[in-house]
Amino acid sequence: MAEPTGGTREGNLDAPTRHPLDWTNPDFMDQQSLDAELERVFNICHGCRRCVSLCHAFPTLFDLIDASKTMELDGVDKAYYPKVTEQCYLCDLCYQTKCPYTPPHPWNVDFPHLMLRAKAVHFHEHGAPLSSLILSNTRGVGKLASIPVVVQVINAANRRPGARKLLEKTMGVDADARVPAYHTPTARKRLRDLDGSGTVTPAGRTRGKLALFATCYCDHSDPVVVEDLAAILAHNAIPTRLVERESCCGMPKLELGDLQTVKMYKERNIPVLAKMAREGWDFTAAIPSCVLMFKQELPLMFPDDADVALVRDRFFDPFEYLAERHKAGLLQTGFKQSLGRVAWQVPCHQRVQKIGPKTRDILQLVPDTEIVTIERCSGHDGTYGVKHKTYANSRKLAKPVENRVAQADADHFTSDCPMAGGHIAHGLDDKPAAEHPLSLLRKAYGI
Repeated sequence: MAEPTGGTREGNLDAPTRHPLDWTNPDFMDQQSLDAELERVFNICHGCRRCVSLCHAFPTLFDLIDASKTMELDGVDKAYYPKVTEQCYLCDLCYQTKCPYTPPHPWNVDFPHLMLRAKAVHFHEHGAPLSSLILSNTRGVGKLASIPVVVQVINAANRRPGARKLLEKTMGVDADARVPAYHTPTARKRLRDLDGSGTVTPAGRTRGKLALFATCYCDHSDPVVVEDLAAILAHNAIPTRLVERESCCGMPKLELGDLQTVKMYKERNIPVLAKMAREGWDFTAAIPSCVLMFKQELPLMFPDDADVALVRDRFFDPFEYLAERHKAGLLQTGFKQSLGRVAWQVPCHQRVQKIGPKTRDILQLVPDTEIVTIERCSGHDGTYGVKHKTYANSRKLAKPVENRVAQADADHFTSDCPMAGGHIAHGLDDKPAAEHPLSLLRKAYGI
């Protein structure tokens, strides 16, 4: 195999770093330039194969190579490269936990962002099916589905096999996939009276008052989790309010490669958040992917935007925030109920925030509570786990996690990502059902 790039250093001895996504450069959208970079990186991956146990993108690539006449990448028609791209759902685990050639290594491999570039080029040249455009418009779908009366009709239809078969034919949503229920009133309506009042007490990196980004999913499909978060913050005397206005964080459109819509959402969200940040507010959200969008993806897309950087520095995972308060002795630890044995699946987009197992650390403060940590991808992603084209693969990816949960024989099963948790619990016939860690913490507080 030819040397893929200059440099002889084997493996990375430094922590991985990230280069900005140069998506406004005309070369970024050039198919010939993209193919050259895909060939370079695919050759490196072929020579390593360390990531074969992660998502389905790597087995797809290696199967294409092994089935070619040369059994090298030069035997694979570039027309088949999209087969690899469509299996990547940007979990980032290969970059953060497996790849020995990430920057600052001179080979400079960033597989997820290369897949993102390939998705962006495809979207730029060919667009996307109407079904994908609708499914990735999570805020729009949620608003429609949460209208009174409409919500009952949609939830009832989603429980009927005939309606699900029709949905599979028209929207490509697998008839067996678990789809979210919708709720009215939404989280933002339930918590609209939060006024942020109270004594502001800074601690560590936290400034003492917190604004909640409800997220599309929690706002419309899991509002109780946002209520649980608000109750926990109130119990800890942290002034809390909702973000003044919010649009989708942009992660579903990022995964589609629709970078212009990501930019549009950024231009709606960032001015509101930056204004609140200057007024002393920190931010959190109960979906790791949404937190990651503000912490990592938007700053890499807009590296010269000072407001984006300001918001990045003020955004926290909920348990990261609580851990900062606990270090300062400000977290209430008078728990009224133990949780017993808890099987905790760590979502990929929480792992790549590089904050450590803060959910475990906080839940373990509850007396007579044991956390069984499962650091493996659920295979769900935003739409990968519901689309008919990829549902079977998503179930295979979830199976090892399901086995670990079953082996744990736990009193509770939890994941910080409600979609991942639901996907895993679905494979276990809800034995046990998924509960959000925030809901478990509220239960332990007895509030």
